[in-house]
Amino acid sequence: MIRHTYLKNVVTLTLNANKCIGCGMCLNVCPHKVFGLNSGKAWISDRDRCMECGACVRNCPVEALAVKAGVGCAAAIIQGKLKGTAPCCGGSEGNKSSCCG
Repeated sequence: MIRHTYLKNVVTLTLNANKCIGCGMCLNVCPHKVFGLNSGKAWISDRDRCMECGACVRNCPVEALAVKAGVGCAAAIIQGKLKGTAPCCGGSEGNKSSCCG
């Protein structure tokens, strides 16, 4: 199986381990296997593989996860292709601090 990695260090995914109850829903719904489970708590095993689809957030029963769905790598790559520009992950187009392309 090919393990895709998107743009480095731009993902908005966060996990509040204190809220996590270890149900494993994030592991079940994540299409890119971003999460692991250790000692009854979820953890982010490979943040750069996250495509920010939001499935984990929508399925977490205790709201331990957060992500700005559609603003990260997948959206940046699509917008870059449509506009003929380098991928830009969030922020305004003039905001160099948020662009990774």
